[in-house]
Amino acid sequence: MVSAVFHSPLEAAAADQQRAQPSPARASAAAASGVAPDTPASAPATPRPRREPIDWRALALRVLPPVAGIALLIGVWALLTIKSSGFPTPAQTFDAAVKLFSDPFYQKGPNDQGIGWNILSSLQRVALGFGMAALVGIPMGFLLGRFEFLNRMVSPLVSLLRPVSPLAWLPIGLLVFKSANPAAIWTIFICSIWPMIINTAVGVQRVPADYLNVAKVLNLSEWKVITRILFPAVLPYMLTGVRLSVGTAWLVIVAAEMLTGGVGIGFWVWDEWNNLNVQHIIIAIFVIGIVGLALEQALMAIARRFSFDD
Repeated sequence: MVSAVFHSPLEAAAADQQRAQPSPARASAAAASGVAPDTPASAPATPRPRREPIDWRALALRVLPPVAGIALLIGVWALLTIKSSGFPTPAQTFDAAVKLFSDPFYQKGPNDQGIGWNILSSLQRVALGFGMAALVGIPMGFLLGRFEFLNRMVSPLVSLLRPVSPLAWLPIGLLVFKSANPAAIWTIFICSIWPMIINTAVGVQRVPADYLNVAKVLNLSEWKVITRILFPAVLPYMLTGVRLSVGTAWLVIVAAEMLTGGVGIGFWVWDEWNNLNVQHIIIAIFVIGIVGLALEQALMAIARRFSFDD
């Protein structure tokens, strides 16, 4: 005789819950062993991405050559000035630079200001002249590259005026503006406009003809052709012209300020020469080079950012 025992659903659920709960003995044993009782196995942790090792050889090849070049320059300078009484040594120039840059923004009069104010004044003139040159030169380059008749008409003028020395434009600016500061800005404008015109025009002329044929088929307006087709293709050429122009602008401002006077790094160099302070002249040469290099590297970084070669 077989007997069967039937339980209600509530009793079965209570029994399952009781079996799921750990007994006191099992809980104490699990606590002693440091393992949680009846816990499911933890999911495997995702491995952290491995950091690529630093290529010390490539880093050394990038850092050591410039450092070696600067060290060589300072070493040759030190050897040539060991017995010189008129030309300062690297150590004397460094001491003068420490004193000079300890207070670069002093003001003792309209023409006696720290080197920091002189650099900022020069950068302001460069920004104004260079900005106006970009506003005029880049659109003109698009027009010359786009329209053959206009290119044939203006190209001889560009070829004629581009080789003119920057200082030859300064008297024209003084005659027209009757002031030194606008004359210096005019000189920067007229000398930095040519690279932007030429490079932008060459970039437009090298746009594949298939792109323009597609624009004709789609019946695009001239504005859409410039903004949708020409501008993306010409951007690397245009940025190259901008980079060359900013170098020219920074080069011109030093020479222009030597002649116009006022506040600026060029005037500061000439004033230090009048005071026979050769140490400050050498410091100014390094400052001019560093600022020009920083401007060029910044524009090169922008050009690489918008380059489509990769």
